[in-house]
Amino acid sequence: MTLRRQVQFWLMSLAICCIFVYIFSSVLLPFVAGMAVAYLLDPVCDQLEKFGMGRMWATLTILLAFVLILVLFFVLLLPVLGNQLSLFLENFPELASKLQSLLSQHMPANLTQISGISQEDLQSSMSNLIGQGASFIGKLAQSIWSGGQALLSILSLFVVTPVVAFYLLLDWDRMVARIDSWLPRDHQDDIRELAREMDGAVAGFVRGQVSVCVILGSFYAVSLAMVGLNFGLLIGMGAGLVSFIPFVGASLGLIVSVGVAMVQFWPDWPWIAAVAAVFAVGQFLEGNILQPKLVGDSTGLHPVSLMFALFAFGYLFGFVGMLIAVPAAAMIGVLARFALRQYLASPFYKGTDGTSNAAEKSVSE
Repeated sequence: MTLRRQVQFWLMSLAICCIFVYIFSSVLLPFVAGMAVAYLLDPVCDQLEKFGMGRMWATLTILLAFVLILVLFFVLLLPVLGNQLSLFLENFPELASKLQSLLSQHMPANLTQISGISQEDLQSSMSNLIGQGASFIGKLAQSIWSGGQALLSILSLFVVTPVVAFYLLLDWDRMVARIDSWLPRDHQDDIRELAREMDGAVAGFVRGQVSVCVILGSFYAVSLAMVGLNFGLLIGMGAGLVSFIPFVGASLGLIVSVGVAMVQFWPDWPWIAAVAAVFAVGQFLEGNILQPKLVGDSTGLHPVSLMFALFAFGYLFGFVGMLIAVPAAAMIGVLARFALRQYLASPFYKGTDGTSNAAEKSVSE
Protein backbone atom coordinates (compact mmCIF):
# COMPACT_ATOMS: atom_id res chain seq x y z
CA MET A 1 0.00 0.00 0.00
CA THR A 2 1.40 3.41 -0.96
CA LEU A 3 1.90 6.18 1.57
CA ARG A 4 -0.97 8.10 0.04
CA ARG A 5 -3.34 5.16 0.49
CA GLN A 6 -2.19 4.72 4.08
CA VAL A 7 -2.87 8.36 4.90
CA GLN A 8 -6.28 8.15 3.24
CA PHE A 9 -7.15 5.00 5.21
CA TRP A 10 -6.23 6.46 8.62
CA LEU A 11 -7.89 9.82 7.89
CA MET A 12 -11.06 8.00 6.84
CA SER A 13 -10.97 5.92 10.02
CA LEU A 14 -10.56 9.09 12.11
CA ALA A 15 -13.46 10.76 10.30
CA ILE A 16 -15.71 7.74 10.91
CA CYS A 17 -14.85 7.77 14.64
CA CYS A 18 -15.57 11.51 14.92
CA ILE A 19 -18.89 11.16 13.10
CA PHE A 20 -19.87 8.23 15.33
CA VAL A 21 -19.07 10.16 18.52
CA TYR A 22 -20.90 13.25 17.25
CA ILE A 23 -24.07 11.33 16.33
CA PHE A 24 -24.26 9.21 19.49
CA SER A 25 -22.74 11.68 21.98
CA SER A 26 -26.06 11.97 23.86
CA VAL A 27 -26.04 8.27 24.82
CA LEU A 28 -22.32 7.51 25.03
CA LEU A 29 -21.59 8.78 28.55
CA PRO A 30 -22.33 5.52 30.45
CA PHE A 31 -20.25 3.55 27.95
CA VAL A 32 -17.35 6.03 27.92
CA ALA A 33 -17.43 6.10 31.73
CA GLY A 34 -17.43 2.28 31.80
CA MET A 35 -14.45 2.16 29.45
CA ALA A 36 -12.62 4.70 31.61
CA VAL A 37 -13.30 2.70 34.79
CA ALA A 38 -12.14 -0.53 33.13
CA TYR A 39 -8.99 1.16 31.80
CA LEU A 40 -8.15 2.63 35.20
CA LEU A 41 -8.74 -0.60 37.11
CA ASP A 42 -7.10 -3.04 34.69
CA PRO A 43 -3.63 -2.77 36.32
CA VAL A 44 -5.18 -3.59 39.70
CA CYS A 45 -6.91 -6.60 38.18
CA ASP A 46 -3.62 -7.75 36.65
CA GLN A 47 -1.95 -7.52 40.06
CA LEU A 48 -4.65 -9.66 41.66
CA GLU A 49 -4.19 -12.21 38.89
CA LYS A 50 -0.47 -12.35 39.72
CA PHE A 51 -1.43 -13.20 43.30
CA GLY A 52 -3.32 -16.26 42.02
CA MET A 53 -6.86 -14.89 41.77
CA GLY A 54 -8.88 -15.74 38.67
CA ARG A 55 -9.84 -12.98 36.25
CA MET A 56 -13.54 -13.32 37.07
CA TRP A 57 -13.06 -13.07 40.83
CA ALA A 58 -10.50 -10.28 40.48
CA THR A 59 -12.95 -8.31 38.33
CA LEU A 60 -15.81 -8.84 40.77
CA THR A 61 -13.67 -7.90 43.78
CA ILE A 62 -12.39 -4.69 42.22
CA LEU A 63 -15.75 -3.53 40.90
CA LEU A 64 -17.55 -4.33 44.17
CA ALA A 65 -14.95 -2.29 46.06
CA PHE A 66 -15.25 0.53 43.53
CA VAL A 67 -19.06 0.55 43.72
CA LEU A 68 -18.92 0.43 47.54
CA ILE A 69 -16.71 3.53 47.60
CA LEU A 70 -19.11 5.32 45.25
CA VAL A 71 -22.11 4.34 47.37
CA LEU A 72 -20.41 5.63 50.52
CA PHE A 73 -19.61 8.86 48.72
CA PHE A 74 -23.20 9.35 47.58
CA VAL A 75 -24.66 8.39 50.95
CA LEU A 76 -22.30 10.32 53.22
CA LEU A 77 -20.89 13.24 51.25
CA LEU A 78 -23.23 13.98 48.36
CA PRO A 79 -26.22 15.05 50.53
CA VAL A 80 -24.02 17.59 52.32
CA LEU A 81 -22.66 18.92 49.03
CA GLY A 82 -26.16 19.07 47.54
CA ASN A 83 -27.47 20.98 50.54
CA GLN A 84 -24.61 23.47 50.36
CA LEU A 85 -25.09 23.88 46.61
CA SER A 86 -28.80 24.66 46.99
CA LEU A 87 -28.08 27.13 49.79
CA PHE A 88 -25.29 28.75 47.78
CA LEU A 89 -27.50 29.22 44.69
CA GLU A 90 -30.32 30.51 46.90
CA ASN A 91 -28.09 33.03 48.68
CA PHE A 92 -25.96 33.97 45.66
CA PRO A 93 -27.86 37.21 44.80
CA GLU A 94 -27.61 38.39 48.41
CA LEU A 95 -23.93 37.48 48.62
CA ALA A 96 -23.21 39.29 45.35
CA SER A 97 -25.10 42.38 46.51
CA LYS A 98 -23.22 42.52 49.84
CA LEU A 99 -19.87 42.02 48.10
CA GLN A 100 -20.71 44.78 45.66
CA SER A 101 -21.56 47.15 48.52
CA LEU A 102 -18.33 46.33 50.36
CA LEU A 103 -16.18 46.91 47.31
CA SER A 104 -17.90 50.15 46.35
CA GLN A 105 -17.79 51.55 49.90
CA HIS A 106 -14.13 50.76 50.50
CA MET A 107 -12.85 51.59 47.01
CA PRO A 108 -10.07 54.18 47.38
CA ALA A 109 -11.31 57.63 46.36
CA ASN A 110 -8.13 58.49 44.47
CA LEU A 111 -8.61 55.40 42.33
CA THR A 112 -11.92 56.72 41.02
CA GLN A 113 -10.33 60.12 40.42
CA ILE A 114 -7.42 58.64 38.49
CA SER A 115 -9.60 56.34 36.41
CA GLY A 116 -12.24 59.00 35.81
CA ILE A 117 -15.02 56.57 36.74
CA SER A 118 -17.58 57.74 39.27
CA GLN A 119 -18.81 55.59 42.14
CA GLU A 120 -22.25 55.39 40.49
CA ASP A 121 -20.81 54.16 37.18
CA LEU A 122 -18.58 51.69 38.99
CA GLN A 123 -21.49 50.35 40.99
CA SER A 124 -23.62 50.06 37.85
CA SER A 125 -20.83 48.18 36.03
CA MET A 126 -20.39 45.81 38.95
CA SER A 127 -24.15 45.18 39.07
CA ASN A 128 -24.15 44.31 35.37
CA LEU A 129 -21.11 42.07 35.81
CA ILE A 130 -22.66 40.23 38.75
CA GLY A 131 -25.95 39.90 36.87
CA GLN A 132 -24.17 38.41 33.87
CA GLY A 133 -22.30 36.04 36.17
CA ALA A 134 -25.53 34.88 37.79
CA SER A 135 -27.10 34.41 34.36
CA PHE A 136 -24.08 32.40 33.22
CA ILE A 137 -24.30 30.13 36.29
CA GLY A 138 -27.99 29.59 35.65
CA LYS A 139 -27.45 28.74 31.99
CA LEU A 140 -24.57 26.43 32.90
CA ALA A 141 -26.72 24.57 35.44
CA GLN A 142 -29.55 24.33 32.90
CA SER A 143 -27.15 23.03 30.25
CA ILE A 144 -25.76 20.39 32.59
CA TRP A 145 -29.27 19.33 33.55
CA SER A 146 -30.38 19.19 29.91
CA GLY A 147 -27.32 17.11 29.08
CA GLY A 148 -28.22 14.75 31.90
CA GLN A 149 -31.74 14.37 30.57
CA ALA A 150 -30.40 13.57 27.10
CA LEU A 151 -28.58 10.59 28.61
CA LEU A 152 -31.99 8.96 29.12
CA SER A 153 -31.64 9.57 32.89
CA ILE A 154 -28.95 9.98 35.53
CA LEU A 155 -29.93 6.53 36.77
CA SER A 156 -28.72 4.97 33.53
CA LEU A 157 -25.21 6.24 34.25
CA PHE A 158 -25.05 4.34 37.53
CA VAL A 159 -26.75 1.23 36.19
CA VAL A 160 -25.08 0.87 32.79
CA THR A 161 -21.56 2.02 33.73
CA PRO A 162 -20.80 -0.81 36.22
CA VAL A 163 -22.13 -3.40 33.77
CA VAL A 164 -20.02 -2.03 30.91
CA ALA A 165 -16.97 -1.78 33.17
CA PHE A 166 -17.45 -5.38 34.35
CA TYR A 167 -17.55 -6.91 30.87
CA LEU A 168 -14.74 -4.74 29.52
CA LEU A 169 -12.51 -5.43 32.53
CA LEU A 170 -13.24 -9.17 32.29
CA ASP A 171 -12.32 -9.32 28.60
CA TRP A 172 -9.70 -6.54 28.51
CA ASP A 173 -6.67 -8.71 27.73
CA ARG A 174 -8.55 -10.71 25.10
CA MET A 175 -9.77 -7.51 23.43
CA VAL A 176 -6.24 -6.09 23.33
CA ALA A 177 -4.93 -9.35 21.82
CA ARG A 178 -7.74 -9.39 19.25
CA ILE A 179 -7.08 -5.78 18.19
CA ASP A 180 -3.36 -6.55 18.01
CA SER A 181 -4.10 -9.41 15.60
CA TRP A 182 -5.81 -6.94 13.25
CA LEU A 183 -2.73 -4.71 12.85
CA PRO A 184 -1.12 -4.47 9.40
CA ARG A 185 1.76 -6.93 9.45
CA ASP A 186 4.22 -4.55 7.78
CA HIS A 187 3.66 -1.83 10.36
CA GLN A 188 2.75 -3.72 13.52
CA ASP A 189 6.01 -2.87 15.32
CA ASP A 190 5.56 0.87 14.71
CA ILE A 191 1.89 0.75 15.73
CA ARG A 192 2.69 -1.20 18.90
CA GLU A 193 5.38 1.32 19.83
CA LEU A 194 2.97 4.20 19.28
CA ALA A 195 0.30 2.38 21.31
CA ARG A 196 2.75 1.94 24.19
CA GLU A 197 3.60 5.64 24.10
CA MET A 198 -0.10 6.55 24.05
CA ASP A 199 -0.85 4.19 26.91
CA GLY A 200 1.97 5.65 28.97
CA ALA A 201 0.82 9.20 28.27
CA VAL A 202 -2.87 8.59 28.95
CA ALA A 203 -2.45 6.28 31.94
CA GLY A 204 0.16 8.48 33.60
CA PHE A 205 -1.88 11.64 33.20
CA VAL A 206 -5.35 10.27 33.97
CA ARG A 207 -4.39 8.20 37.00
CA GLY A 208 -2.05 10.89 38.27
CA GLN A 209 -4.48 13.74 37.65
CA VAL A 210 -7.34 11.91 39.34
CA SER A 211 -5.12 11.52 42.41
CA VAL A 212 -4.16 15.20 42.29
CA CYS A 213 -7.82 16.30 42.03
CA VAL A 214 -8.88 14.07 44.93
CA ILE A 215 -6.01 15.21 47.17
CA LEU A 216 -6.47 18.92 46.36
CA GLY A 217 -10.26 18.73 46.71
CA SER A 218 -9.92 17.07 50.11
CA PHE A 219 -7.29 19.58 51.24
CA TYR A 220 -9.28 22.64 50.12
CA ALA A 221 -12.55 21.31 51.55
CA VAL A 222 -11.13 20.35 54.96
CA SER A 223 -9.03 23.52 55.25
CA LEU A 224 -11.87 25.90 54.32
CA ALA A 225 -14.23 24.04 56.67
CA MET A 226 -11.69 24.40 59.49
CA VAL A 227 -11.45 28.13 58.81
CA GLY A 228 -15.23 28.24 59.15
CA LEU A 229 -16.02 29.52 55.66
CA ASN A 230 -19.62 29.19 54.58
CA PHE A 231 -19.98 26.65 51.77
CA GLY A 232 -16.31 25.76 52.33
CA LEU A 233 -16.85 22.06 51.64
CA LEU A 234 -18.61 22.80 48.33
CA ILE A 235 -16.07 25.41 47.19
CA GLY A 236 -13.10 23.23 48.15
CA MET A 237 -14.40 20.11 46.43
CA GLY A 238 -15.36 22.13 43.35
CA ALA A 239 -11.91 23.74 43.14
CA GLY A 240 -10.25 20.34 43.43
CA LEU A 241 -12.52 18.82 40.80
CA VAL A 242 -11.69 21.56 38.26
CA SER A 243 -7.96 21.33 39.03
CA PHE A 244 -7.45 19.09 35.99
CA ILE A 245 -7.65 22.34 33.97
CA PRO A 246 -4.34 24.12 34.66
CA PHE A 247 -4.70 27.16 36.95
CA VAL A 248 -8.49 27.32 36.46
CA GLY A 249 -9.53 25.33 39.53
CA ALA A 250 -7.37 27.25 41.98
CA SER A 251 -8.23 30.63 40.41
CA LEU A 252 -11.99 30.05 40.52
CA GLY A 253 -11.81 28.62 44.02
CA LEU A 254 -9.74 31.57 45.24
CA ILE A 255 -12.08 34.17 43.73
CA VAL A 256 -15.26 32.56 45.04
CA SER A 257 -13.89 31.74 48.49
CA VAL A 258 -12.36 35.20 49.04
CA GLY A 259 -15.62 36.80 47.90
CA VAL A 260 -17.62 34.70 50.38
CA ALA A 261 -15.01 35.34 53.09
CA MET A 262 -15.23 39.13 52.61
CA VAL A 263 -19.00 39.02 53.03
CA GLN A 264 -18.79 36.67 56.01
CA PHE A 265 -15.75 37.92 57.94
CA TRP A 266 -15.47 41.63 57.09
CA PRO A 267 -13.67 43.54 58.63
CA ASP A 268 -11.69 40.66 60.22
CA TRP A 269 -8.87 40.58 57.68
CA PRO A 270 -6.95 37.68 59.31
CA TRP A 271 -9.75 35.24 58.44
CA ILE A 272 -9.90 36.51 54.86
CA ALA A 273 -6.13 36.15 54.62
CA ALA A 274 -6.42 32.62 56.03
CA VAL A 275 -8.80 31.68 53.23
CA ALA A 276 -6.39 33.06 50.62
CA ALA A 277 -3.51 31.25 52.35
CA VAL A 278 -5.32 27.91 51.92
CA PHE A 279 -5.16 28.29 48.14
CA ALA A 280 -1.58 29.56 48.27
CA VAL A 281 -0.54 26.42 50.15
CA GLY A 282 -2.60 24.28 47.78
CA GLN A 283 -0.87 25.78 44.76
CA PHE A 284 2.53 25.21 46.34
CA LEU A 285 1.67 21.56 47.02
CA GLU A 286 0.28 21.07 43.52
CA GLY A 287 3.16 22.73 41.68
CA ASN A 288 6.07 21.37 43.71
CA ILE A 289 4.93 18.00 45.03
CA LEU A 290 1.73 16.58 43.53
CA GLN A 291 2.14 17.40 39.84
CA PRO A 292 5.85 16.41 39.56
CA LYS A 293 5.38 13.20 41.56
CA LEU A 294 2.00 11.98 40.35
CA VAL A 295 1.64 13.44 36.85
CA GLY A 296 4.95 14.83 35.60
CA ASP A 297 5.12 15.34 31.84
CA SER A 298 2.93 12.35 31.08
CA THR A 299 1.03 13.80 28.16
CA GLY A 300 3.81 15.86 26.64
CA LEU A 301 1.23 18.59 26.12
CA HIS A 302 1.55 22.25 26.95
CA PRO A 303 -1.13 23.49 29.42
CA VAL A 304 -2.51 25.80 26.73
CA SER A 305 -2.87 22.85 24.34
CA LEU A 306 -4.62 20.89 27.05
CA MET A 307 -7.07 23.72 27.72
CA PHE A 308 -7.73 24.09 23.99
CA ALA A 309 -8.44 20.35 23.73
CA LEU A 310 -10.94 20.54 26.61
CA PHE A 311 -12.80 23.48 25.08
CA ALA A 312 -12.67 22.12 21.51
CA PHE A 313 -13.84 18.60 22.35
CA GLY A 314 -16.45 19.97 24.75
CA TYR A 315 -17.79 22.27 22.05
CA LEU A 316 -17.89 19.52 19.42
CA PHE A 317 -19.13 16.57 21.47
CA GLY A 318 -20.53 18.04 24.70
CA PHE A 319 -19.78 16.52 28.09
CA VAL A 320 -18.63 13.25 26.50
CA GLY A 321 -16.10 15.27 24.51
CA MET A 322 -14.65 16.72 27.71
CA LEU A 323 -14.20 13.19 29.07
CA ILE A 324 -12.26 12.04 26.02
CA ALA A 325 -10.42 15.35 25.47
CA VAL A 326 -7.31 14.57 27.53
CA PRO A 327 -6.79 11.00 26.22
CA ALA A 328 -7.46 12.14 22.65
CA ALA A 329 -5.10 15.11 23.02
CA ALA A 330 -2.38 12.84 24.43
CA MET A 331 -2.79 10.42 21.52
CA ILE A 332 -2.73 13.23 18.98
CA GLY A 333 0.43 14.54 20.63
CA VAL A 334 2.12 11.14 20.31
CA LEU A 335 1.09 10.88 16.65
CA ALA A 336 2.24 14.44 15.95
CA ARG A 337 5.66 13.78 17.47
CA PHE A 338 5.94 10.55 15.46
CA ALA A 339 5.03 12.38 12.25
CA LEU A 340 7.57 15.09 13.03
CA ARG A 341 10.30 12.47 13.62
CA GLN A 342 9.45 10.86 10.30
CA TYR A 343 9.60 14.24 8.57
CA LEU A 344 12.97 15.11 10.14
CA ALA A 345 14.37 11.76 9.00
CA SER A 346 13.06 12.15 5.45
CA PRO A 347 15.02 13.37 2.41
CA PHE A 348 12.40 16.11 2.04
CA TYR A 349 13.72 17.73 5.25
CA LYS A 350 17.41 16.82 4.96
CA GLY A 351 17.71 17.85 1.35
CA THR A 352 19.75 16.32 -1.41
CA ASP A 353 23.00 16.38 0.59
CA GLY A 354 21.42 14.42 3.48
CA THR A 355 22.34 16.95 6.17
CA SER A 356 20.19 17.93 9.11
CA ASN A 357 20.47 20.28 12.05
CA ALA A 358 20.03 20.25 15.78
CA ALA A 359 16.25 20.48 15.48
CA GLU A 360 16.05 16.73 14.80
CA LYS A 361 17.87 15.97 18.03
CA SER A 362 15.72 18.34 20.08
CA VAL A 363 12.48 16.86 18.76
CA SER A 364 13.62 13.28 19.36
CA GLU A 365 14.44 14.19 22.95
